[in-house]
Amino acid sequence: SWSEDAGCEGILVYTDNAQVDPWLVAQAIIGATRTLCPLVAIQPAYMHPYSVAKMVTSLAFLHGRRVYLNMVAGGFTNDLAALNDHTPHDERYSRLGEYTAIIQGLLASAEPFTFSGSYYQVHNLRLTPPLPPELQPGVLMSGSSEAGMQAARRLGATPIEYPKPVAEYAAARRGGPSRGLRIGLIARDTEAEAWRDAHERFPPDRKGQLTHELAMKTSDSSWHRQLSKLGVRGQGEAERNPYWLVPFENYKTYCPYLVGSYATVAQAVAGYANAGYRTFVLDVPASPEELSHIGRVFGLAVDRVAA
Repeated sequence: SWSEDAGCEGILVYTDNAQVDPWLVAQAIIGATRTLCPLVAIQPAYMHPYSVAKMVTSLAFLHGRRVYLNMVAGGFTNDLAALNDHTPHDERYSRLGEYTAIIQGLLASAEPFTFSGSYYQVHNLRLTPPLPPELQPGVLMSGSSEAGMQAARRLGATPIEYPKPVAEYAAARRGGPSRGLRIGLIARDTEAEAWRDAHERFPPDRKGQLTHELAMKTSDSSWHRQLSKLGVRGQGEAERNPYWLVPFENYKTYCPYLVGSYATVAQAVAGYANAGYRTFVLDVPASPEELSHIGRVFGLAVDRVAA
């Protein structure tokens, strides 16, 4: 696969009402690759936590492959309403915390597991077959709000944020719990080439802009509001720094992009890494060649990360 050949550790598998089942996709990925680990998006509305743990241990038993879990508290407003899920934003993270704790408890031991919370209760629940310790899933948690960050810290999960421009992290200190970010990259030999290809891939789209504005009015997502404010603040600054929000504002993706020469983008990536972000969840590359360009960026960035 593109991702495996490029040296990626995992691949994100989305979940929402419009997607095919992420666990079936995860099994297809495992069957078509040698080492690539599916990063499966998990939303509590779709499945009991026991079923998630059962999927993880079943894939481990059948294929000997580790998976990662991307714990998601929310989703599209209409999707949640269709499922009759009207839980307020911060309460969704409290629920997700209990949900994740049950999954972790079941996977950590072959002994019967009991949990009593406000949203979930299980009693003497045992998971079989047991999960080998070396195949314990990595747990990521999407969310840039304080409620999301607190939930991730309590569970020992890696919080995945939608980053601000790297200059705003200049004073940040490394150390502490692991953190990650969601980002897209377009890099070429020169700035001009990179911006040309970026504009070709993401041309202005008035329909997309209107859809974005509508989503902004109905969304209670913290990251969606934060990125939208950054876009307004940064109007007119494009092509003077690598941080680019046009794809997000045109409703073509849900994360910022870094655009520029290999050296420019690598410097920004290294800046995030030096601020403590060591997990990078990349937006979907347009082609194997695009992923090759991204690989060059990370190769340069490694040499610029402080020891």
